[in-house]
Amino acid sequence: MALSLPRPQRVDVQIAVGSLLSGLALWALGLHTQTDRPLGSGWSLVPLFVLGGLELLRSCMPQTALNLATIAIVLDQFTAGNLVSILMFTDIMYAAVVYGTPAAARRIPLTAGVITVAMTIGFLAWWQEPEAVLIGVATGIIAFGPAATGVLVRNHREAAAAARLRAEQTALLAEMDRVQAVTSERARMARELHDMVANHLSAIAIHSTAALSLDDPKTTRDALSVIRENSVEGLAEMRRLIGILRDSSDDREPAAAPTLDGLDSLLANARTNGLDVVLDDDRATDGAKLPAPVELAAYRIVQESLTNALKHASPGLVTVALAQEPRALTVRVTSPCGDPSGPRAPGSGAGLVGMRERTELLGGTFESGPESSPESSPDGKVWIVSATLPVDPADKEVTE
Repeated sequence: MALSLPRPQRVDVQIAVGSLLSGLALWALGLHTQTDRPLGSGWSLVPLFVLGGLELLRSCMPQTALNLATIAIVLDQFTAGNLVSILMFTDIMYAAVVYGTPAAARRIPLTAGVITVAMTIGFLAWWQEPEAVLIGVATGIIAFGPAATGVLVRNHREAAAAARLRAEQTALLAEMDRVQAVTSERARMARELHDMVANHLSAIAIHSTAALSLDDPKTTRDALSVIRENSVEGLAEMRRLIGILRDSSDDREPAAAPTLDGLDSLLANARTNGLDVVLDDDRATDGAKLPAPVELAAYRIVQESLTNALKHASPGLVTVALAQEPRALTVRVTSPCGDPSGPRAPGSGAGLVGMRERTELLGGTFESGPESSPESSPDGKVWIVSATLPVDPADKEVTE
């Protein structure tokens, strides 16, 4: 099986070709770096071509290129020498630090520094002349200098890559926050639209069915009156919601959210639509106001529960009970559970989902389902909607 070598990069090819041509030009002109060497000037071409070939591997195989280049530059010291050979060795040393493994990037500068110091001390001890320091300086320029430069460049590149990664992560988190905010706002709008309009449309559907199925002028007239009243109120609610969505200016006066003070009006409208409903309000009467989100959630839960009772409950008494606990408000709506005798409107289940979402957003608990209660329903069953809303969102343990 043939061994496939990595393909050199274009810049490596350009460096290798340019270096070889420059080295050959210096050799042709007789410009050498050393004299009185055992090998003649012709031998200086050997390390020149070896180093030129190793330049092709400076990026794809940096450690191998450095090992072979070290042998070639040592060989070059026994020839007349070529300045381009030295420059190519420094470039391969630099590339080994920049493109090599993290371990090699730490090891090569340390090794080059040790060699520089050893060369300086060794030649000082051998020659015992101050000029021996120049050997150490030259070694540092050829070996340690490129390695240190490679460390600086590598650190800069790694810092830039880390900065790019942080920027990408920040952009990703910002996009996730934006998507989450849009999704949350869409869910909030869906709850508001459902809670505001479903009650009126359910009443319209039920009374229009009654008007069409019963051939009684009085029943038809009463049904049309209820239909007109609910259509006008539903249209007003829709216009208010559309106005809020269209006008997003900060100086706009915020629309008033419904509160528990409007329960009497809400129950009166439910009685107009045909429900037999009573209110059992056991809240404290010391005048303390509940937080606006709690009042809005409680109002919407009662509103949706009455809408569901209008659509699905059997004939009987519907009870709305409010209880003020020390740290929470409890809302409980009870309606007869069975087969309704009159016309009914279809349901999608979005109302129960919306009530649960409103409760969970405040850190409360929500329950709904049938229960046995012979005293409250002729059929022996009632449908219970119960929500516990913490007055302070931080008091989640109240609902646990």
